[in-house]
Amino acid sequence: MGDVLAGFHAAWEFESDSVLIRYERGIRTPKLFQALGERRIPLEAIAGVTLTPGRRDTVVLRIEPRPGADPLMEAAAGQLKDSCDPYRLVLPAERETLAEYYADELLALLTESGPAERYLVSAPDTPLHFKAYDGRASFDGKAVSFRWSWTGASSAKWKAGDQRFPVGELCGVEWRSPEVFEGHLRLLRRDEPARPPQADQDPAAVVFGLGYGPVHESLPFAAAVLAAARTTAPVPAGAVPAVRRDPADIADRIRHLGELHQAGLVTDEEFSVKKAELLAEL
Repeated sequence: MGDVLAGFHAAWEFESDSVLIRYERGIRTPKLFQALGERRIPLEAIAGVTLTPGRRDTVVLRIEPRPGADPLMEAAAGQLKDSCDPYRLVLPAERETLAEYYADELLALLTESGPAERYLVSAPDTPLHFKAYDGRASFDGKAVSFRWSWTGASSAKWKAGDQRFPVGELCGVEWRSPEVFEGHLRLLRRDEPARPPQADQDPAAVVFGLGYGPVHESLPFAAAVLAAARTTAPVPAGAVPAVRRDPADIADRIRHLGELHQAGLVTDEEFSVKKAELLAEL
């Protein structure tokens, strides 16, 4: 086809084997779109196309991705608002006939349906990071790291210490939108207990809050981790070398551990064991 259809906040370029979606940059464009930049959707990842009336004299052209084809949508699990749906193209109502033409042309090229056996849409590029309420999360493509905040992290997370999870140890990601109660990102481990603790007590999770872990940062992060975890073989026990810490960072954490001990939040035994673990990382 090779044509371009421009709407509000995005433009779709129709190619022989895919649809290239380019998102606009600007103060009115949803931040998630700006973070994504552009996405190429292979035709084999598309289950259908719909055209429906929109609000305020608009029409909405939407690609329906196949279940399991896009890690971003799988991580979102239906929690995105319509205005942040990356598969919607909003157009002025007077362009409805043109939108219907492109919908029909695209539908004629589709040959696949049903759940996809693998991800067909690329995950967001790494490295990625964001600030949660109780710590900072980072992902370099090989491992997820959580570094706990002095003010937000629970004593359970401070006792556990900063965390590093190679993707080979993960089987999935649980993302709960920061726009709802108890929003969080939890890493699902292959050896995870049947009933994990609450997110604020789980060292494999970070919790969101007002201004912490916004959708446009935490959702691409979750999608990238999910895609990497699903395409990486499990790591054999003992295969991941220990990560050595900055001595100044270790000193700070021992100092904070002492404060927890003095406040009665950490027992004498827990203080001694954790202090020894931190010193062993030097």
